[in-house]
Amino acid sequence: MTDDPSTDPAAAPGRRLHIPIHLRWGDLDAFNHVNNASMLKILEEVRVRAFWRPAADEDAPPTAVLDSGIDAGVLTLIARQEIEYLRPVPYQRNALDVQLWFGKIGGSSIEVCYEVFSPISPVGQELYARASAVVVMVDAATGRPVRLTAEQRSAWGPYLGEPVVYAHRR
Repeated sequence: MTDDPSTDPAAAPGRRLHIPIHLRWGDLDAFNHVNNASMLKILEEVRVRAFWRPAADEDAPPTAVLDSGIDAGVLTLIARQEIEYLRPVPYQRNALDVQLWFGKIGGSSIEVCYEVFSPISPVGQELYARASAVVVMVDAATGRPVRLTAEQRSAWGPYLGEPVVYAHRR
């Protein structure tokens, strides 16, 4: 997991996380490309890696400030999710380059934005899909939204950028 290498870490907001995700053979469907339901699981894995605090022996990006599990007291719930597929994702051994940033940081919610690219390569990359999800922080006991903390805002603020623009929206 790395920041966008073309951006100075001390620069203005708008950086992206690059989170490598390896495909599994089971992610493919009968047409030999990543199934749409598998894409949702890939984006879920990206969120977990981007947001959950690491164990003592794990690496994680600076955005990983959430405690995991129901005993943490706060849950992350998906309020809305949208994916625009630009081309089929074929099976490949090298990790996809999933880029993540925030389109909006609200009171109790965040808009998480993604672009799913082919593996990083000297010959360039293909953009397979773009997506966004609205994630709401909810009190585990009451089910009511809770305000984002100063720690969350501080960790996520440098990755605030323009939201996903869908090319084929009607």
